[in-house]
Amino acid sequence: MYDIIIKNGRIIDGTGTPWFYGDVYINDGRIIKISRHTGEGARRIIDADGNIVCPGFIDIHTHSDIPLLVNPRSESKIYQGVTLEVGGNCGISPAPVFGQAKNRLRKELWDDYGLRADWETYDEFMRFMGGKGISVNYAGLIGHGSIRENVMGYKKAKPSSQELDQMGKILDMSLKQGAFGLSTGLIYPPGSYADTEEIVFLARVAAANGCFYATHLRDEGEYLIEAVNEALRIGQEAGVPVHISHHKAIGKLNRGKVKDTLRLMEDARGKGIDITCDLYPYTATSTNLSSIIPDRFRTGDISELLEKLKDPEIRAQMVKETTILQNRLGSWSDIYISFTASEKNKGFEGKNLQEIGIILSKDPCEAAFDLIIEEQDKVDKVCFGMYEDDIQFVLKHCLTMIGSDGSARAPYGVMGRGKPHPRSYGTFARVLGMYVREKRLFFLEEAVRKMTWFPAWRLGLADRGVLKVGNWADITIFDQEKVIDTADYSDPHCYAEGVCYVIVNGTVVLEHGEHLGLFPGKVIRKNKGM
Repeated sequence: MYDIIIKNGRIIDGTGTPWFYGDVYINDGRIIKISRHTGEGARRIIDADGNIVCPGFIDIHTHSDIPLLVNPRSESKIYQGVTLEVGGNCGISPAPVFGQAKNRLRKELWDDYGLRADWETYDEFMRFMGGKGISVNYAGLIGHGSIRENVMGYKKAKPSSQELDQMGKILDMSLKQGAFGLSTGLIYPPGSYADTEEIVFLARVAAANGCFYATHLRDEGEYLIEAVNEALRIGQEAGVPVHISHHKAIGKLNRGKVKDTLRLMEDARGKGIDITCDLYPYTATSTNLSSIIPDRFRTGDISELLEKLKDPEIRAQMVKETTILQNRLGSWSDIYISFTASEKNKGFEGKNLQEIGIILSKDPCEAAFDLIIEEQDKVDKVCFGMYEDDIQFVLKHCLTMIGSDGSARAPYGVMGRGKPHPRSYGTFARVLGMYVREKRLFFLEEAVRKMTWFPAWRLGLADRGVLKVGNWADITIFDQEKVIDTADYSDPHCYAEGVCYVIVNGTVVLEHGEHLGLFPGKVIRKNKGM
């Protein structure tokens, strides 16, 4: 007697091979057998009725570390078939945190979510996450920016040999506690203060632990090619696998550069550098509003940035340089406010800076700076600056896997605030619906490979990402003719449609398109099981 038998489905196993008919047999959270109609019984039989049965989707690039603690149901991801979220990206991880970094995090989490941060090490964070109960599985990377803050605060300087050694020891400890790799966010302070040599040193620590290096590049616009070359140099000198996060070209003058960068990556692989990338299928980015400010002004912590914005002389120069930069990338009407912490400015959510400038009778840049001050830097943006032909070129490439760059959200509570980027709700369904079914950009089997086996391979997970005997039963069942994203920029808090069942570690979490409120997810550590 099996726990579950999934019958009458078309199986796409995740490897990229063509679909086939078969039944999937599950016991004790794992796949026991895949065969055709043996007539054996089960406590539960799921009739897939010709729908696609495939591995649960692995979101290789997320920022769900804290959202999963706030709302462990992870509805926005479950409804599109995600069964594993990988956090700690872009150089930002919730652990390890010590000293002032811990105090800052504790204050932010309490102020924003009423959540107590009762951890310091990565091991303690993972135990905290595992003890809360989650609907999806979770794995993490260690953020370089977080490590640097622990050791150097927001000091813009080259680390001393002692400081660099301390960063290396913190990273080594965290990787040995089960993190899957090192991430950088080379546009975000304090990570942006690091030179290439600092990253090479830490990437060697990752390599020594059998881990990989994921990077938000130092530039995704005018200096995109130089930034990719830096990532390749790090991979070569450190001997570490490299993964470029949300690979794209931003700005009208940079359209088409992804063809050059992917050619660089192809050539690098030919020379023995292991490099891959991920992508979300949208033409807009999303991050904090203060990222529009040139890096040279973003020294120190938030309080120092706010003081510069209040200084008339410094601010005048900031406006000048920020405006020049924005004019090269696009226009102020491309930048929409997606979230403000205060009620006072909620009316600006969903409006672009050009509109806000008109409303306030201010220059758009001045309006943006005033918002940053009033919101104490807790204001986010959605920015249109990419092109559909570039998106499709990267999406189709064999080195690309799918990552949302989003968070676990829901249309209610604190996770339902603002007008966030729709990628948190729609990434995987959008690929399956728009780019496979409607545009026929590539075969369905290839799309599933980009969402399952490929990210599992990058992580080094041998027992997930493929439907095969012995693997954990993380399974998504969807209707190929109906799966689609419904979230958009004006109404982003909308679940994807067409996913019928989601099974996590052998437990049904989504049934007939309804979340069952169960929490079978596990925290997954590299080389340590669960």
